[in-house]
Amino acid sequence: MLRLPASFRGLRDSIATANQLEAQGFRVLAVALGPPNAMKLAGMIALSDPPRDDSFALISDLRGLGVHTVMVTGDAATTATIVAKAVGLAGAVCQSGSIPAKVSPDTYDVFAGILPDGKFDLIKAFQKSGFTVGMCGDGANDAPALRQAQMGIAVSTATDIVKSAAGIVLTKPGLSGVVASVKVGRITFQRVLTYALNSVTKKIVQVLFLAVGLVLTGQAILTPMLMVIIMLTGDLLGMSLTTDNVQPSSKPNSWRVGQLTMAGVFMGTCELVLCTMVLVVAKYKLGYGIEQLRTLAFVVIVFGNQATTYTNRERRHMWRSCPSRWLFASSITDLIIASALAISGVAMASVPAFVISETLVAACAFAFIADLAKVPIYRRLGIIPS
Repeated sequence: MLRLPASFRGLRDSIATANQLEAQGFRVLAVALGPPNAMKLAGMIALSDPPRDDSFALISDLRGLGVHTVMVTGDAATTATIVAKAVGLAGAVCQSGSIPAKVSPDTYDVFAGILPDGKFDLIKAFQKSGFTVGMCGDGANDAPALRQAQMGIAVSTATDIVKSAAGIVLTKPGLSGVVASVKVGRITFQRVLTYALNSVTKKIVQVLFLAVGLVLTGQAILTPMLMVIIMLTGDLLGMSLTTDNVQPSSKPNSWRVGQLTMAGVFMGTCELVLCTMVLVVAKYKLGYGIEQLRTLAFVVIVFGNQATTYTNRERRHMWRSCPSRWLFASSITDLIIASALAISGVAMASVPAFVISETLVAACAFAFIADLAKVPIYRRLGIIPS
């Protein structure tokens, strides 16, 4: 509501006009002339600052990604309410211009009459309540708040000081880059999660399988050379995961290190069972000596790592998405290198091709069985994205 100085008393029509303009979403400035004690109203200026056409869709997309959006403005509550409804924010409006002692994004959709330093205080209040905050701004007075937020976003037309304070600078007009940034961040998170799961899985397998091999054979089941080859082929596969096809989750992600470790231990234990069974069959049914057992141990670890990579890359069933071309190509290369070395006897004892083929079939069967078993366990651990 517009309030005029005491000397303007009686100008009811002017006040009503100003309030009517505010109700239409205008910023209203009163222009007065004369000395302080005898000012006369010369007129009013109505400023229009409508939201962008894509604002409604942007907020809707963010809401679909589980991101709660609030509008913080220095405008009067009446003007702010009109603009907020136009972009899809129909919740409560904080009209006081001050930040409540305890506040969360669920309390208000709009904070009106906020001074520049109030934005900084509001972000700190949200963070104190346990929220991760991102802020979008363009003016120099937004810089402190952008720096305080976990993710400050500067629009393409922002001042240089704002761009230096922000973590993300949009290069195109509009705010569509905000949604793109959220999706890219979640895709990156899923890829890092896959890498972490694979790392835990492989560590469990390789450490425990060395112990199992020592018990079964009385000797080290892998030579240093074989371990180096395993690491090299594994790194080739691991690097290609950075290009893998990943769907962003519909809700914000968070690290659950304990649950992630338990998931890796589960998958590593499953792969350990596969490796142990292959080693037992080779020793007691095929009658292989230690050199051929070492070759087969190398092969089954490589094949088993391939299997768990594909089960880990999808938190749900692995056939929900196709791997990237780089991941598929590196996987084929990995299999060819391991098989060729084992069959030709380079850096290890030679093993017949049909045994390598049977081991590959066993690894493929293991991948499907482990994939079926993992989903209820991953869901219970809370690492399946919603």
